Amino acid sequence: MHRKIIGFIVSFMAITATGQNLMPSGSPLYKLPYKNTYVMETLVAENAFRTMKPKKQIPESFEHAKRVLPEPYWEGHSKEIDMYWKAWQLGIKNVCQPLDESGFVSSYIAPAYNGNIFMWDDAFITMFCRYGRRYFPFQNTLNNFYSKQHPDGFICREIRADGSDCFGRYDPTSTGPNLLPWSEWLYYIQFGDDSRLNMVFPVLAAYYKWLKLNRTWRNGTYWSSGWGTGMDNMPRVPEGYNTIYSNGHMVWLDACLQQIMVANILLKMGFYLERWQEIEEFEDDIRSLSDYINRHMWSEKDGFLYDLFANDSLSSTQGIYAFWALHTDVLPKDRLDRLVNHLKDTTKFNRPHRIPSLSYSHPKYKANGRYWLGGVWPGTNYMVISGLVEKGYRRLAWDIALNHYQNVFKVFQKTNTFWEYYAPEDAAPGFMARRDFVGWTGLPPIAILIEYIFGIRANAADNKLTIDVNLTDGYGISRYPFGQDGLMDIKVAKRTSQNEKPKVTIKTNKPVEVQLMWGEKEQTTKVKSGTTTL
Repeated sequence: MHRKIIGFIVSFMAITATGQNLMPSGSPLYKLPYKNTYVMETLVAENAFRTMKPKKQIPESFEHAKRVLPEPYWEGHSKEIDMYWKAWQLGIKNVCQPLDESGFVSSYIAPAYNGNIFMWDDAFITMFCRYGRRYFPFQNTLNNFYSKQHPDGFICREIRADGSDCFGRYDPTSTGPNLLPWSEWLYYIQFGDDSRLNMVFPVLAAYYKWLKLNRTWRNGTYWSSGWGTGMDNMPRVPEGYNTIYSNGHMVWLDACLQQIMVANILLKMGFYLERWQEIEEFEDDIRSLSDYINRHMWSEKDGFLYDLFANDSLSSTQGIYAFWALHTDVLPKDRLDRLVNHLKDTTKFNRPHRIPSLSYSHPKYKANGRYWLGGVWPGTNYMVISGLVEKGYRRLAWDIALNHYQNVFKVFQKTNTFWEYYAPEDAAPGFMARRDFVGWTGLPPIAILIEYIFGIRANAADNKLTIDVNLTDGYGISRYPFGQDGLMDIKVAKRTSQNEKPKVTIKTNKPVEVQLMWGEKEQTTKVKSGTTTL
């Protein structure tokens, strides 16, 4: 046994020495400019991405893409379908090849920003790009973050094209938000890819443990920073602290909620993979953090969740980050109802373009968005909409999804492109927003169209398909990907009212259980391979 332990340690050290992550500032080889202080995380020894050989893949033409990507149609809405294809066209142009000696292992889609890859951006980008799996392996974009994991589990939130981290790991702005597991889980339930789940689990678990060890206060709550949360200039920290760079000696609500969400995802992954030993701590983490948030970060007076200052007083900033609670079971139903009601309030988050990132009632709110001073961001909107559906607020999710989609479409009609973020008080780009941003702004024209306007959502892991019909127009989609090799054509006939039962025709090459929903009604049918009309 002693020899086995020594052999394991020697092997792990060899992997570390020859791995691709010994790098900060400027050198893709990571030659430490300071003493090596790594405390090795054993899960990193399972990270196959760190020693993987680079694989480059040049995407085929856009004309080829149009023949293999899912093809939507929507009666009377041909311009919206044009917007769908434009998003793919712009996104494909942002596919990059890994530079030699960078340590990157996969071709990837860049965030359309500064040439670097960003954890925050690429997590959201891969959420809509999963629909392009038959055309290009967009999910492998995340492999480049995994290949750069440090021996202690750290992953930098922004990495240059040459493979070098933009921040030292103990910089308060160096990492986060921890959304990579969410992207991987969505990919898994779309395709049921057990082999990928098995590869990414130890990487994601090691990163979770690094955050728990290095981004918590002594009571187990989490801290971050403006850059670390992805919401750069959101007015959150107390006076005297830097908005972007400082942790403000606060408990950061979204960092806590995201870790709860991720712990739940890792639990589900662990159950599928039978990694019982590694997931034991996650349930305890979920219980303790959930209890703390309910006791210390909820305002009974306001019916809202807030950051917590060092003096144990609550912040007064109402931001979109509170709605990460929708992806957890932190709040009991009565409290969650009160939190969700703020999304309906025209003095808070129900503005002409929903959802502003900062409450309209905040004194620093800007009508042009000015980044996170009210700007409408596709990623956080997708978070809220998907969370509302998961928690049963389907009608509100539909209202918000349609409003957001229509505003993005109005701006697209004016400018023929997509923007980094949008103004909350008008159908316009946000202040100094970057154009041609696909980027995460592929979410509204692709993912929100398919999942929430058309209402088509997959769970291939459980062999279930949901079709949640809200439109009365005829619509559908061809070449919808389901599971490893499943393809479906789905057609929903025009209706005279929302109360009329939809007529749905499904052509599929594999059997599936279909949950058809309309209004407050639903019907579940086991559909065989071939063509079936419900």
